[in-house]
Amino acid sequence: MKITAVETYWTRIPFDMGGKPAVMGGLNWQTMNSIWLRIMTDQGLDGWGEAFGHAAAATTIAALDTQLAPALLGQDARDIAGLRLRFGKAFHGFGRNGPHVFALSALDIALWDIAGKAAGLPLWRLLGGTPVASMTSYASLLRYGDARLVAAACERALAQGYRDVKLHEITVPEVAAARAALGPQAKLMVDTNCPWTVWQAIDMAHLMEPSDLTWFEEPVWPPGDYEGLARVRLEGGLPIAAGENAAGLHDFRAAFEAGAVDVAQPSVIKIGGPSAMVEIAALAKAFGVRVVPHNAYFGAGFLASLHCNAALAPDAPFERLFIDLEASPYHEVVVAKDGQITVPDGPGLGRDPDMDVLQRYLVAKPTVHKG
Repeated sequence: MKITAVETYWTRIPFDMGGKPAVMGGLNWQTMNSIWLRIMTDQGLDGWGEAFGHAAAATTIAALDTQLAPALLGQDARDIAGLRLRFGKAFHGFGRNGPHVFALSALDIALWDIAGKAAGLPLWRLLGGTPVASMTSYASLLRYGDARLVAAACERALAQGYRDVKLHEITVPEVAAARAALGPQAKLMVDTNCPWTVWQAIDMAHLMEPSDLTWFEEPVWPPGDYEGLARVRLEGGLPIAAGENAAGLHDFRAAFEAGAVDVAQPSVIKIGGPSAMVEIAALAKAFGVRVVPHNAYFGAGFLASLHCNAALAPDAPFERLFIDLEASPYHEVVVAKDGQITVPDGPGLGRDPDMDVLQRYLVAKPTVHKG
């Protein structure tokens, strides 16, 4: 099954979060930037993938268009493991994290989509999962930087059927406001995006402890300081989650060996696609670490993350950004109803994007690579 064409798309879709967003992860979020990869084959099967976009969209699509996409033409789309190995070696000189790994993540997702379509099976089935009709989702709020807005967002989340909430706040009043709004029964998580030294993180963990956090996510800069993170885990008194910024399987092994994390959070569009997720889940099981996949996107990576969650961590909640997109190429598939996300049971990812919607929100004309 030869790859005959590769297409890349960059979409930018406005959203509403119920307030003006604060800067988070280097981005003042106003729109959802997504990088899409479409792989076409000589047997009429297409596969869709997504590479990490957001503030990295321009560099990620450049890596796809100038290096990965041209190299894919003529390759066998069935050779998922082989392509992953060969291209991983070919592009290792550009770093073990960043745009090239994001691009390879999109490739892996697209190839698994094709594999599922060829087999007539959903991705979760190919990954060894058992049937799951839906996943319990938690509302993942963007950063407001305002206690009043945080409380209002938590109240909206509860009203929409979510039971649990994750914040991206970095100050105590906002976290305390969320707990007060949610009440004592809801699980409350905080993802801080690596802002502090080890000592600052320990202090902040103690200050946030009264809010009864289920986990304290990515509190230490730099994100690869697992010895420091282990110290925060030991002295801060809160369960630690990390992994969104991991550079690969070796990073997870280092974190597990250091005793740094309670919850591993690999991101399918950053870490290497479903193939990498399978490896990380197996390693986490060996170390007794819980896996809760990270999901902060709405393209093909949303569906891939959902399938991986259902197959590899069926008891873990599914992360869904608490925003209202102006439109989605997947329509109702990315919408949580009463806090539940339906798991697609169609072949591959289970749904191809609506091209009319995708085309409407393009940043520029798609790039088409043909042999």
